[in-house]
Amino acid sequence: MDEKYTLTKYTVHSKISFRAMAGPCEVLLRSTDNMFCHSIAELAIQETQRIERKYSRYLSNNLVYRMNASNGNSIDIDQETFQLLEYARNLFELSDGMFDITSGVLREIWNFSVGSVPPSQQHIDEFIPNIGFDKLVYDQSYFSMPENMEIDFGGIGKEYAVDQVCKIIRPLCYKDKCAFLVNFGGDTFAEVFSTGDPEWTIGVEQVNALADQHQLIKIRHGAVATSGNSKRFFDYSGQRYGHLLNPKTGYPIENTPLSVTTFASSCVLAGSFSSLAMLQGVGAEKFLQEQDIKYICNR
Repeated sequence: MDEKYTLTKYTVHSKISFRAMAGPCEVLLRSTDNMFCHSIAELAIQETQRIERKYSRYLSNNLVYRMNASNGNSIDIDQETFQLLEYARNLFELSDGMFDITSGVLREIWNFSVGSVPPSQQHIDEFIPNIGFDKLVYDQSYFSMPENMEIDFGGIGKEYAVDQVCKIIRPLCYKDKCAFLVNFGGDTFAEVFSTGDPEWTIGVEQVNALADQHQLIKIRHGAVATSGNSKRFFDYSGQRYGHLLNPKTGYPIENTPLSVTTFASSCVLAGSFSSLAMLQGVGAEKFLQEQDIKYICNR
């Protein structure tokens, strides 16, 4: 067993387990070839760690830290970062400003642990001017934003890592016709190459179910992602405050589903649409239907 990961072998497949991006990660392979599995593990971990080192807001020596500490000055960025910013812009526009990677500053005044209390309106009003993707200025080589603002790629980072890992391991798995599944904390992409190979079975948590707590779905190709609002909240004066915040008002979004699971051709798309749907509150299902996205919604 390598210190960086655990390789568990079953009858017809193997599971590579490791931790990254503050959660459990796993790669399932329909192979028991020891050398092949170890090579896939090394590639998957290397790419995941690269993305985390570059874009995690929890680190103090990476690109995101330099962007957030730029104090209104311009800094150099690369093509990968430009593309992520452009994708975030698309989500900002599609959601009418509800999906905003600059809204993370609100975490400084909201705490969703048991016994928390909501911040005052005055406190919220102090932070709202420091939010707004449309205040960012960038192109393919440089980036700048006003002082007291910050960005956080966390809303798309894990899903992006899943897609990038799949992009790297797919050619090797295709060569051996080895089906694979990449699952980073519930954000999943699966691929089956041979027509005779069985589908992957994924359990989707049913947070409002009284009996069976998981719905089993089968998938041959594509991504599944779930966003929820049932675990991070607090109750105060008879009102429940969930962790999904409206960047325009600074307050939690009302009437959100308990969870939304979406299906798409990539994990970034699936994760984006599950998040966008949650941000629509009572209009989550209507939004997904208008976008022609397959989904499971729990209220």
